[in-house]
Amino acid sequence: MAVGRGTLNKVLLIGRLGADPEYRVAPNGAPVVNFNLATNIVWRDQEGNQQERTDWHRVVAWRQLAETANQFLKKGSRVYVEGRLQTRTYEDRNGVRRWVTEVVAEKIQFLDTKGEVTVEEEPAPPPPEMLEESPEEDIPF
Repeated sequence: MAVGRGTLNKVLLIGRLGADPEYRVAPNGAPVVNFNLATNIVWRDQEGNQQERTDWHRVVAWRQLAETANQFLKKGSRVYVEGRLQTRTYEDRNGVRRWVTEVVAEKIQFLDTKGEVTVEEEPAPPPPEMLEESPEEDIPF
């Protein structure tokens, strides 16, 4: 949990993966995995019709948590993610500066498995040089 000087940065999500996780190794050798998580909200509009909206969340996991997520998660997997929000900038292939906001996972619970497996990451944030990497594609999700 990211806490400091009277602040709290905590995200709790339950959703489904929109695609298989993207696994890679950072320049310093640390494993990292990215995946997109869909959450839905359902409500009734003024006419009483049911409406639904899907929100997509970019999730990043590091080290052992990344290894485990890569091994067990796949498109459609239902998962609980606990972590913190992080916003960073990067330069795309065309030299345009872009912003990305993502959830840095600290705990992942696999909800599709028998017994609901939970994996937690050590609380230390990744080094700054890892955070300055640009994603492989221009679009951050």
